[in-house]
Amino acid sequence: MYKKSNITFKGINKLAIPAIIAGIAEPLLSITDTAIVGNIQVNPTEALAAVGIAGSFISALVWILAQTRSAISATIAKYLGAKKLEEIATLPAQIIAINIFLSVLIYVTTIFFANEIFQLYNADGLILNYSVEYFKIRALGFPLTLFVFSSFGIFRGLQNTFWPMVISIVGAVLNVGLDFLLVYGIEGFINPMNIKGAAWASVIAQGVMAILALILILKKTPFNLKITFPLNKEIGNLLAISFNLIIRAIALNVALYLANSYATKYGDNYIAAQTIAFQIWLFFAFFIDGYASVGNIVSGKLLGENNYNQMWKLSVKLSRYSIVVSLLLAVICAVFYIPIGRLFSQDPLVLQSFYSVFWIVLIMQPINAVAFVFDGIFKGLAEAATLRNLLLFATFLGFVPVLLIGDYFNLKLYAIWLAFTVWMLLRAGILVVKFRRKYLHKNT
Repeated sequence: MYKKSNITFKGINKLAIPAIIAGIAEPLLSITDTAIVGNIQVNPTEALAAVGIAGSFISALVWILAQTRSAISATIAKYLGAKKLEEIATLPAQIIAINIFLSVLIYVTTIFFANEIFQLYNADGLILNYSVEYFKIRALGFPLTLFVFSSFGIFRGLQNTFWPMVISIVGAVLNVGLDFLLVYGIEGFINPMNIKGAAWASVIAQGVMAILALILILKKTPFNLKITFPLNKEIGNLLAISFNLIIRAIALNVALYLANSYATKYGDNYIAAQTIAFQIWLFFAFFIDGYASVGNIVSGKLLGENNYNQMWKLSVKLSRYSIVVSLLLAVICAVFYIPIGRLFSQDPLVLQSFYSVFWIVLIMQPINAVAFVFDGIFKGLAEAATLRNLLLFATFLGFVPVLLIGDYFNLKLYAIWLAFTVWMLLRAGILVVKFRRKYLHKNT
């Protein structure tokens, strides 16, 4: 259990590759939903817009609640590095119980105000109806998703990215298969369920992933999920970290909400194009998150070992690897620029809007890579207050002003993606500077 941290190329990629596969499973599911729904026979543009709006809100809720994953991972990794895991034996069960309670509470609250929520996104008419219809089914998966995310945090804290990869692959394959089966139907056996089918496919896949995660935690980790009292000594610190990360996630989702709200205001073809562009952006983000996860996993353990020399080397190597990967992905997408758009929609107006901004999504990827890597490292170091303050600054003094100025000059989707670029520049630059100031001198 207590092994020395290995930050060689082989050691890093042994953790990163399974984490990448696990990470991209989530955006692949969203991309599959987007592509399948965008090609249905009945109202495809409206359905695509609705999945984008409802999916954005669902992602916002999940990301806000799932911040305990990073807190769990950082806490377990620190105790693993200090060789004191037995001191937090009761912690995982307690924090998972809190997570599930909160997810059920939020589900019950939001389900009654679904119409009002999506009207805030400027949705109306058929798009509003589709958004509410999709959300009410997808929201059933909140507790399941939160349980799976918490489980991933446990495995990551134990320096294990293999089992999260297995769970994610099973969920992704099942979801894609059910998408085709339920959205399009099988003549004579299953009637096409269209947008409802995509929602049910996700919920069923999440249920299977939750069952698999439960089995693997009980069999492959030193923790059981029996809830015992008193509360673990680390529960207060973990909740404090989680609270700061939740504030951070709220700030992050303000940017995402504004992007979708403004795109919807511009017209159906704009929100449909924004949905496609953002799903691809997310795919890149989760791909790079494999290396960010290594930063999250290993930095916490190195902190527990007080090994600052290795921590500095880790940051340099992860940055290099993630930039190379992001450039490769960007080049591949540039080569297949036109076919990628046609995978998601056949509507000429949607494609025209998408192609006009896709190049911005591609050129910002190296910036994103650095931001995500240092974001992961700071999570592993439990520097939640730093991440909270950074997102508040980048969102309200970076993203929002650029978006408002771009909207004033009628730049439409250009305004949204220029705002995202400034947002990521601030996140990357400030984290690199803070890391150098705080940890570089400890390296000597």
